[in-house]
Amino acid sequence: MARSSSGFVAGLTAVAVAAVAFLAYQASASAPTPAQLAADSRTPAKAPTAAATDKPKKPRKDPITLPEGSGKGERVVYSLDERRVWLVDAKNKITQSFTVMPSTVSPKPGSYAVTSRTASVLGSDGVQIEHVVRFAVAKDVAVGFSAAVDGSTPSPDPAKKTGGIRMKRTDADALWAFASIGAKVVVVP
Repeated sequence: MARSSSGFVAGLTAVAVAAVAFLAYQASASAPTPAQLAADSRTPAKAPTAAATDKPKKPRKDPITLPEGSGKGERVVYSLDERRVWLVDAKNKITQSFTVMPSTVSPKPGSYAVTSRTASVLGSDGVQIEHVVRFAVAKDVAVGFSAAVDGSTPSPDPAKKTGGIRMKRTDADALWAFASIGAKVVVVP
Protein backbone atom coordinates (compact mmCIF):
# COMPACT_ATOMS: atom_id res chain seq x y z
CA MET A 1 0.00 0.00 0.00
CA ALA A 2 2.88 2.41 0.75
CA ARG A 3 4.18 1.82 -2.75
CA SER A 4 0.88 2.67 -4.42
CA SER A 5 0.30 5.81 -2.31
CA SER A 6 3.81 7.11 -3.06
CA GLY A 7 3.16 6.51 -6.75
CA PHE A 8 -0.13 8.38 -6.39
CA VAL A 9 1.62 11.30 -4.61
CA ALA A 10 4.32 11.38 -7.30
CA GLY A 11 1.63 11.46 -9.97
CA LEU A 12 -0.19 14.31 -8.23
CA THR A 13 3.08 16.20 -7.87
CA ALA A 14 3.81 15.78 -11.59
CA VAL A 15 0.33 16.99 -12.50
CA ALA A 16 0.66 19.99 -10.15
CA VAL A 17 4.07 20.95 -11.58
CA ALA A 18 2.70 20.67 -15.13
CA ALA A 19 -0.33 22.79 -14.22
CA VAL A 20 1.84 25.49 -12.61
CA ALA A 21 4.16 25.53 -15.64
CA PHE A 22 1.18 25.86 -17.98
CA LEU A 23 -0.36 28.68 -15.93
CA ALA A 24 2.99 30.50 -15.78
CA TYR A 25 3.28 30.23 -19.55
CA GLN A 26 -0.27 31.56 -20.00
CA ALA A 27 0.39 34.46 -17.65
CA SER A 28 3.60 35.46 -19.42
CA ALA A 29 1.99 35.14 -22.85
CA SER A 30 -0.93 37.35 -21.86
CA ALA A 31 1.02 39.93 -19.83
CA PRO A 32 0.66 43.44 -21.22
CA THR A 33 3.63 45.02 -22.94
CA PRO A 34 4.97 48.40 -21.74
CA ALA A 35 3.21 49.96 -24.75
CA GLN A 36 -0.12 48.42 -23.71
CA LEU A 37 0.38 49.59 -20.13
CA ALA A 38 1.07 53.12 -21.31
CA ALA A 39 -2.06 53.12 -23.45
CA ASP A 40 -4.40 52.47 -20.54
CA SER A 41 -6.66 54.97 -18.84
CA ARG A 42 -3.78 57.34 -18.06
CA THR A 43 -3.63 58.29 -21.72
CA PRO A 44 -5.62 61.47 -22.34
CA ALA A 45 -8.50 61.22 -24.79
CA LYS A 46 -7.92 64.41 -26.77
CA ALA A 47 -5.47 67.20 -27.37
CA PRO A 48 -3.18 68.33 -30.16
CA THR A 49 0.29 66.90 -30.59
CA ALA A 50 3.50 68.79 -31.19
CA ALA A 51 6.26 67.63 -33.49
CA ALA A 52 9.98 68.12 -32.95
CA THR A 53 10.20 69.98 -36.23
CA ASP A 54 7.84 72.69 -34.92
CA LYS A 55 9.76 75.70 -33.67
CA PRO A 56 9.34 76.42 -29.97
CA LYS A 57 6.72 79.06 -29.28
CA LYS A 58 7.63 82.37 -27.72
CA PRO A 59 8.98 81.49 -24.27
CA ARG A 60 7.29 82.74 -21.13
CA LYS A 61 8.93 85.61 -19.25
CA ASP A 62 10.41 83.22 -16.69
CA PRO A 63 10.95 79.74 -18.19
CA ILE A 64 12.18 78.38 -14.88
CA THR A 65 8.76 78.74 -13.20
CA LEU A 66 6.30 75.88 -13.62
CA PRO A 67 3.71 76.22 -16.36
CA GLU A 68 0.10 76.68 -15.26
CA GLY A 69 -1.94 73.49 -15.09
CA SER A 70 1.05 71.24 -14.38
CA GLY A 71 -0.49 69.73 -11.25
CA LYS A 72 0.71 69.42 -7.69
CA GLY A 73 3.03 67.14 -5.74
CA GLU A 74 6.01 65.09 -6.87
CA ARG A 75 6.15 64.87 -10.67
CA VAL A 76 8.08 65.37 -13.88
CA VAL A 77 6.63 68.22 -15.96
CA TYR A 78 7.33 68.26 -19.70
CA SER A 79 6.35 71.32 -21.78
CA LEU A 80 5.97 70.58 -25.48
CA ASP A 81 6.07 74.26 -26.50
CA GLU A 82 9.00 75.22 -24.31
CA ARG A 83 10.97 72.01 -24.84
CA ARG A 84 11.69 71.97 -21.12
CA VAL A 85 11.45 69.53 -18.22
CA TRP A 86 11.01 70.32 -14.53
CA LEU A 87 11.59 67.86 -11.69
CA VAL A 88 9.20 68.80 -8.87
CA ASP A 89 9.34 67.39 -5.33
CA ALA A 90 6.44 66.47 -3.04
CA LYS A 91 6.37 70.02 -1.60
CA ASN A 92 5.84 71.44 -5.11
CA LYS A 93 9.42 72.79 -5.22
CA ILE A 94 11.41 72.62 -8.45
CA THR A 95 14.55 70.58 -7.83
CA GLN A 96 15.88 70.88 -11.37
CA SER A 97 14.87 72.25 -14.78
CA PHE A 98 16.48 71.78 -18.18
CA THR A 99 15.83 71.98 -21.91
CA VAL A 100 15.30 68.91 -24.09
CA MET A 101 15.15 68.00 -27.77
CA PRO A 102 11.68 66.57 -28.47
CA SER A 103 11.05 63.46 -30.52
CA THR A 104 9.21 63.42 -33.84
CA VAL A 105 6.20 61.85 -32.08
CA SER A 106 4.91 63.64 -28.99
CA PRO A 107 2.40 62.55 -26.36
CA LYS A 108 -0.83 64.48 -25.92
CA PRO A 109 -0.94 66.88 -22.98
CA GLY A 110 -2.13 65.09 -19.85
CA SER A 111 -1.00 63.04 -16.89
CA TYR A 112 0.99 59.82 -17.33
CA ALA A 113 3.07 57.46 -15.22
CA VAL A 114 6.51 55.98 -15.88
CA THR A 115 5.90 52.49 -17.29
CA SER A 116 9.43 51.23 -17.91
CA ARG A 117 13.09 52.12 -17.58
CA THR A 118 16.15 50.84 -19.40
CA ALA A 119 19.72 51.63 -18.36
CA SER A 120 21.24 51.37 -21.85
CA VAL A 121 19.91 50.40 -25.29
CA LEU A 122 20.19 51.22 -28.98
CA GLY A 123 17.66 53.95 -29.81
CA SER A 124 15.18 53.66 -32.68
CA ASP A 125 17.35 56.19 -34.52
CA GLY A 126 20.40 53.91 -34.26
CA VAL A 127 22.11 55.96 -31.52
CA GLN A 128 23.31 54.28 -28.32
CA ILE A 129 21.28 55.81 -25.47
CA GLU A 130 21.13 55.53 -21.70
CA HIS A 131 18.76 56.23 -18.81
CA VAL A 132 15.61 55.64 -20.85
CA VAL A 133 12.45 56.54 -18.88
CA ARG A 134 9.30 55.64 -20.85
CA PHE A 135 5.91 57.08 -19.91
CA ALA A 136 3.59 57.19 -22.95
CA VAL A 137 2.68 55.76 -26.33
CA ALA A 138 1.74 58.02 -29.23
CA LYS A 139 1.06 56.88 -32.79
CA ASP A 140 2.17 53.35 -31.79
CA VAL A 141 5.57 54.68 -30.67
CA ALA A 142 6.86 54.43 -27.09
CA VAL A 143 7.75 57.90 -25.80
CA GLY A 144 10.34 58.56 -23.13
CA PHE A 145 13.28 60.59 -21.95
CA SER A 146 16.88 59.54 -22.69
CA ALA A 147 20.40 60.74 -23.35
CA ALA A 148 22.74 59.78 -26.16
CA VAL A 149 25.89 58.14 -24.78
CA ASP A 150 27.96 60.40 -27.05
CA GLY A 151 26.30 63.44 -25.44
CA SER A 152 24.66 64.69 -28.65
CA THR A 153 21.16 66.19 -28.80
CA PRO A 154 20.59 66.77 -32.52
CA SER A 155 17.18 67.41 -34.05
CA PRO A 156 15.61 64.07 -34.94
CA ASP A 157 15.05 63.05 -38.57
CA PRO A 158 11.48 64.26 -39.29
CA ALA A 159 11.04 61.36 -41.75
CA LYS A 160 11.29 58.82 -38.89
CA LYS A 161 8.76 58.10 -36.15
CA THR A 162 10.80 58.31 -32.95
CA GLY A 163 9.73 58.76 -29.34
CA GLY A 164 13.04 59.64 -27.71
CA ILE A 165 13.02 63.00 -25.91
CA ARG A 166 16.76 63.66 -25.71
CA MET A 167 18.62 65.60 -23.08
CA LYS A 168 22.16 66.16 -21.83
CA ARG A 169 23.66 63.22 -19.96
CA THR A 170 23.79 65.08 -16.64
CA ASP A 171 20.10 65.98 -16.98
CA ALA A 172 19.25 62.36 -17.87
CA ASP A 173 21.16 61.22 -14.76
CA ALA A 174 19.00 63.51 -12.61
CA LEU A 175 15.75 62.40 -14.25
CA TRP A 176 16.77 58.71 -13.95
CA ALA A 177 17.36 59.14 -10.21
CA PHE A 178 14.08 61.06 -9.80
CA ALA A 179 11.56 59.09 -11.92
CA SER A 180 11.12 55.47 -10.94
CA ILE A 181 8.38 53.13 -12.24
CA GLY A 182 4.99 54.69 -11.51
CA ALA A 183 6.34 58.24 -11.13
CA LYS A 184 3.95 60.91 -12.39
CA VAL A 185 4.76 62.70 -15.65
CA VAL A 186 2.63 65.69 -16.65
CA VAL A 187 2.78 66.84 -20.25
CA VAL A 188 1.64 70.40 -20.91
CA PRO A 189 1.32 72.27 -24.23
